[in-house]
Amino acid sequence: MNPWYKDYSSLLAEKFPGVKVQKISVDAGFSCPNRDGTISTGGCIYCNNRSFSPSYCQPSLSVSQQINEGKAFFARKYPKMKYLAYFQAYTSTFNSDTAHLLSLYHEALAQTDVIGLVIGTRPDCLPLPLLDALAEINRRHTVMIELGAETSHNPTLRLINRGHSWQQTIEAVLACNARGLDVGLHLIAGLPGETEEDVLQTVRRASLLPISSIKLHQLQIIRDTPLQRMVSNGTLSPRLFTPERYLQLCLRIVDIVPRSIAIERFVSQAPAELLVAPRWGLKNYQFTDRLHKLLGSRNVKNQEAEDYPSISSPQL
Repeated sequence: MNPWYKDYSSLLAEKFPGVKVQKISVDAGFSCPNRDGTISTGGCIYCNNRSFSPSYCQPSLSVSQQINEGKAFFARKYPKMKYLAYFQAYTSTFNSDTAHLLSLYHEALAQTDVIGLVIGTRPDCLPLPLLDALAEINRRHTVMIELGAETSHNPTLRLINRGHSWQQTIEAVLACNARGLDVGLHLIAGLPGETEEDVLQTVRRASLLPISSIKLHQLQIIRDTPLQRMVSNGTLSPRLFTPERYLQLCLRIVDIVPRSIAIERFVSQAPAELLVAPRWGLKNYQFTDRLHKLLGSRNVKNQEAEDYPSISSPQL
């Protein structure tokens, strides 16, 4: 635990006291409603799923095989680890057959040392019968929902071909919370057309919701995405963050997010062979270390001055 904000390891320690817990990513072969024509085609303009899928995460393998390969990967360093099966790829509730979804989740939970589920999905892909079933699983095993919200600004959501609204995000969070399910929100800083104040407004709005975590990352231009093509042909010219500028934004984000909400991450780096820009030359932990040094330095100065301003929360 660090003294400046609640990190994700602290959240897991609260939920699983005395237990070392690691997510294992699973690709169960799902698609997205804005890829297959249900809502749209082409997907979100920035998305290339290969940019965040680990090598052991292959949809050609069964859920059990992927988990066992993931366990072998992590057990070299942490032999007594417990695991959360992380249904990460695309939209992990996008299937009209609830029974099929539940069979995948139960298959994951049947594996040795798997003590819970983390389900990555969209705000508009959480039918109430499925939520009710997940709430029942949550009585025996931890179930955490990660929602790709990305931004609270509807014009941006339309521009990036997201296919849902901020109101749908609010409704999905409330529906999960009413059933006792922990919810985390994914947010992207630097989306086309947004200012830093727009990003901070999204963080403020997210922080007013009954969520347990926020996961941030900076906009990246990834190969073989609509965004890469739009930047190449001049249709869009997003202002990409430098590390220094993004560090300053993250300092302000830390001020906004209450200690009841964990910040799972601030930054993400796509594999070098897929990343077009920005190329920071920093690993994620190196960025976080730099942020912590700035927070520590600033706190010392603030203790000397004793006049650091507080942050007030706006209305949704």
